[in-house]
Amino acid sequence: MSERGDGLGLSPSQQAAIGKLARDEVVIEPPTWLAREAFLRNDAIERAHALQQPEQFWAERANALEWIAPWREVCRFDPPRHEWFVGGKLNASFNCVDRHVHGDRRNKAALIWVGEDGEEHVYTYGRLYREMNRFANTLKRLGVKRGDRVIVYMPLVPEGIVTMLACARIGAIHSVVFAGMGTQALKSRIVDCRARVVVCSDFTFRRGKKLPLKPTVEEAVRDLTFVEHVVVHRRGSRPGDEPVTFESEREHDFYDIQQAREIHCPPEPMDAEDPLFILYTSGTTGTPKGVVHATGGYLVGVNYLARAFYQIGERDIYWSTSDIGWIVGHSFIVYGPLSVGATVFAREGVPDYPSPDVTWELCERFGINLLFTAPTAMRMFMSHGAEVPARYDLSRLRFVACAGEPLNPEAHLWAQKHIVGQSNGMVVDNFWQTEIAAPVLGTLPTFEARPGKVGKPMPGVVADIVDADGNSLPDGQGGLLVLRKPLPYMLRTVWGDHARYEKYWQQIPGVYCCGDIAVRDHDGWFAVLGRSDDVMNVAGHRIGTADVEGSLIRHPAVAESAVIGLPDPVKGERIKAFVVLKPGAEAGSGLIGSLKDHVRQDLGPIAQPAEIDIVPSLPKTRSGKIVRRYLKAKEMGEDPGDLSTLAD
Repeated sequence: MSERGDGLGLSPSQQAAIGKLARDEVVIEPPTWLAREAFLRNDAIERAHALQQPEQFWAERANALEWIAPWREVCRFDPPRHEWFVGGKLNASFNCVDRHVHGDRRNKAALIWVGEDGEEHVYTYGRLYREMNRFANTLKRLGVKRGDRVIVYMPLVPEGIVTMLACARIGAIHSVVFAGMGTQALKSRIVDCRARVVVCSDFTFRRGKKLPLKPTVEEAVRDLTFVEHVVVHRRGSRPGDEPVTFESEREHDFYDIQQAREIHCPPEPMDAEDPLFILYTSGTTGTPKGVVHATGGYLVGVNYLARAFYQIGERDIYWSTSDIGWIVGHSFIVYGPLSVGATVFAREGVPDYPSPDVTWELCERFGINLLFTAPTAMRMFMSHGAEVPARYDLSRLRFVACAGEPLNPEAHLWAQKHIVGQSNGMVVDNFWQTEIAAPVLGTLPTFEARPGKVGKPMPGVVADIVDADGNSLPDGQGGLLVLRKPLPYMLRTVWGDHARYEKYWQQIPGVYCCGDIAVRDHDGWFAVLGRSDDVMNVAGHRIGTADVEGSLIRHPAVAESAVIGLPDPVKGERIKAFVVLKPGAEAGSGLIGSLKDHVRQDLGPIAQPAEIDIVPSLPKTRSGKIVRRYLKAKEMGEDPGDLSTLAD
């Protein structure tokens, strides 16, 4: 048995899934009324137009935005380099806020925000304009200029969204770090992009607990001399809480340093190819990848798909249960919905606290029409029982989209019956990545959903299933998912490491390799079965095995480590680690707890292993490479093969 098996890394469980999908043909017909009201009444014509006249298609989509200067050329593509709307100039914040303020939406609710503790705020587009400009002017007074990087380490609070828009306003490049990541994860991102300013909140809520964030920032920036300012959003304290104090000259209060009258800030004209943001994602090495998205193409893509896929209309209230620390939060909490003038509902906190009812209670109270959530959350809702959503009026909730990991058929069918059953609506799947900032595969309300299959390519997407040599595979045969043409909303580079970006296009020359195993049926529906590389998907969060292994090795008791992802009924995957100890280190429950705490502090709770085994040695190839597939096969009760025959 070779380390790559069939050349594609197909595990026995993935092969079994392909066989099951070929046999199962459950379908969910789109409700007639929903298909009639869909943004794309005829998706087949839209797809054909994008395939036959791609430049005209994307030019038409770009015309939905307001440009400061027109582009000269829609697309230049010289693999792996691609540029979009060449010569065009625009500003993302202007398209998300100003044009609504200058039109009929000035007093329309842009953001309805609810905190885990029950705090509520409503931001009209007019208020969002003033808050954004005040903080944009503040950043300018702190010396932030066009092209400078600003780290945002904040939970899903209005000030986090304001900070993102303020950076876009002045041409600064924001990099949001999920406010559950630990000190080392935060520091590595600050160092990689050499951020001049860090904006953070003093704490976040998590299941009723106040989790401090400021100490993590203090530790991360302590010896980083290039960080000039730390701006702290102080959220207030409860009786008995110690007040947040500033001990460094670099620290400022978020509101104290703002000037009340600075409500106007001219938008910086940005070239379409200028970076809008950096968002770090795990790769197959221990160094996070700083995915760079460009202003023009990114905004065109998320603006189009906010309507074309997520069906966001003028009178809708749209809720994504994601966080601004992830690509979903960037694309479909902030830039996509705001660019179409939507009303966005946002809530800080987990979707089943303080009770399993909270998500459905909020849907009823605010009249949510459209919901984005993760398959992990859907499986969690399912575990609480159908009687929970049945207690609430969900008749306005017509469309629920899931993404981040494969949506299993059982959860899909349960949600179709119990979540949108009252409205005769539809639950759909879709697939995209941090690197591709909006859906590339998905199910639209104009064609049937097939549980277990994500759907068809979105208009403009040319997807294929290939073998390890890049040859197209027949329908029903699993292989690597690739895109044969670039999209405007794809990454342009990896920050500071363009060679790492080029690998996306070099694994199979001339096409973009998504890194996922997929299969296509005879009607053109795709199913995505999971990663083909050493990246785990835990509750929709991509975590590199190398990240967790590196953290474990930094523990003083650890000599070697290996990490794998195992199936989990709720999270999709859970992390299991295998650890070889240094001489003299004593195994025991105390050490296991210490190792878990170490990873949690280092990388955050999402990366903490669910299980850790102390082992005498790790399986390796003849040249010494750890064979994670061997460990995973044994854990899943599959035949791992003869270790002595594994190639490098």
